[in-house]
Amino acid sequence: MSRTDSTSDPASHPALPRNVKVLGGVSLLNDIASEMIFPLLPSFLLTVLGGNRFYLGVIEGVADSLASILKLWSGGHSDRAGRRKGFLLFGYSLTAVIRPLIGVIVAPWQLLLIRVGDRIGKGVRAAPRDALIADSTDPSIRGRAFGFHRAMDHLGAAIGPLLAAGFLLLWTGELRTLFLLTIVPGILVVGLLLFGLRESPATQPPREPLNLTLRPFDRNFRLYLLALVVFTLGNSSDAFLLVRASELGVPTVALPLLWCAFHVVKSVSNLLLGRAVDRFGPRSFIYLGWFVYTVVYLGFGLATDAWEAWALFLCYALFYGLTEPAEKALVAILVGGEHKGLAYGWYNFAIGIATLPSSLIFGALYQVYGALVAFGWGAALALIAMLLLVRVKDREKPQTS
Repeated sequence: MSRTDSTSDPASHPALPRNVKVLGGVSLLNDIASEMIFPLLPSFLLTVLGGNRFYLGVIEGVADSLASILKLWSGGHSDRAGRRKGFLLFGYSLTAVIRPLIGVIVAPWQLLLIRVGDRIGKGVRAAPRDALIADSTDPSIRGRAFGFHRAMDHLGAAIGPLLAAGFLLLWTGELRTLFLLTIVPGILVVGLLLFGLRESPATQPPREPLNLTLRPFDRNFRLYLLALVVFTLGNSSDAFLLVRASELGVPTVALPLLWCAFHVVKSVSNLLLGRAVDRFGPRSFIYLGWFVYTVVYLGFGLATDAWEAWALFLCYALFYGLTEPAEKALVAILVGGEHKGLAYGWYNFAIGIATLPSSLIFGALYQVYGALVAFGWGAALALIAMLLLVRVKDREKPQTS
């Protein structure tokens, strides 16, 4: 069937599979719990546990780096096992159990252990989850499937801070109780996985021994990973955008509302644009998203007023909707079926290893040279990444007689 035929035939656009809906619900609940805690952790570390800003950087850097390594390992091993559900169940269960323990700790080193444990859970589950979505979904709706999943993730990230703010308005100062209560969505996550998720009819496990290298993949996938690394080196932590918003005059009390609106737009744009990725292909959306990113980052560097920060934040949220479903859909296009877990492991690993140096470089530029140079650096790397992506070709489909 030709591409034109497949896009005009309603029967070629099946409903989202059960697994995709279940994993969307899982991400919704998990991010509600995570975002109830995450915006409050810096203050909790500095004022309650007696830590400092350097220790905060160490905690997040070590935790995220470990998660990136584990994403590669778990993706490859889920291919070898021929099943994904066990990796998801272990990863989400570990997070559900360890996250509420923040409510009882008394020292900064204990927060380090908990954040590392939380990120271990994320590292184990992330690549097998993406591969399971791809395994469970018809290729014609993969963009919509990944868009739906990311939309639910961002919706949870918008709901979490609102619930935390409401709780603290009613019970002022009860941070520890709030942290302990995250066990509730954690239990619901594990229940959904146990009773709702089905093991997909996975592709045949690879015949060769597991080797966490790029050898199974061709030049195009490797070049795609390079483009992602270059882009991510200029894509610093979104915490810097909150710093810039404060500099532009957004009051501290309004920052949670700005953060919530940011995630709402991310959720809606992922949901809507994921469908468009299936119709028009992922590449044009990645190009457009990275171009939007370039313009927005230059805007943050040149902005002078608070209203501009609000407008730029919402445009930046659109960048996520354009790129998140498209980037993951392109992975499935570029690699063979039996190595999808390993491919998504490398995808997450490539982004993860560039995340820590990107924030260190951006922070140094921001501190020494100011906002325009720092944000201009990010915009320049996005343009270079676009040039690299131009050279990436789709995997050739086998000829049929």
